[in-house]
Amino acid sequence: MEFVGKKYKLVSSENFDEFMKAIGAGMILRKAANTVTPIVELRKDGDYFVLISSSTFKTVEIKFKPGEEFEEERFDGVKMKSVCTFEGNTLKHVQKDAEGNVVTNVREFGPDEMKTVMTLKDIVCTRMYKAC
Repeated sequence: MEFVGKKYKLVSSENFDEFMKAIGAGMILRKAANTVTPIVELRKDGDYFVLISSSTFKTVEIKFKPGEEFEEERFDGVKMKSVCTFEGNTLKHVQKDAEGNVVTNVREFGPDEMKTVMTLKDIVCTRMYKAC
């Protein structure tokens, strides 16, 4: 897990606005979110991991133990039940809201970049990050 403690900065994004619409984010939140370049970092804290996404707009932090369900609040304030699992250098983060919508975030960490693929039903968003 050589990627733990490494920071990655967003460099490109495909279909992010459509994905944000699909999860129900309003126009003002979408416009703000589309203007920022977050930095993502994964840290280890004992048996737990902490995933931090920070920008000038907002910082979101989740603390999880792999394979165990936890509650989180998504960046738009929606409460979610989530589970994170690792397979090699890939972190799969599955979020379920109260209406039964399921969002899957797959983050593939590399030495120089991180690729995130977010999926809700048939809407797919891909975001690329470079190590910084």
